[in-house]
Amino acid sequence: MKTIKQLINEGKIDDAIRLLDEYIQKDNRSEEAYYLRGKAYNKKGDVRQALNNYLAAMEINPDGPAKIAYDSLIRILDFYNKDMYNQ
Repeated sequence: MKTIKQLINEGKIDDAIRLLDEYIQKDNRSEEAYYLRGKAYNKKGDVRQALNNYLAAMEINPDGPAKIAYDSLIRILDFYNKDMYNQ
């Protein structure tokens, strides 16, 4: 996971996602892997995939960091949607 976190921080998102996909195939009960994959997709701008991965992490641990990330992303989306209606 250290290498994956480093790849995300360096902006090598596609490499991180590829490694996370491989990791999740081996261990599909890793909350951290789903959370990090959500974080990577969020950085990539793929909000739908980010939310899906945060939800998968929350199924494993409802009180983990994915809950905070999910709630924050939903608040951002709600804010953007409200602004679009006001233009």
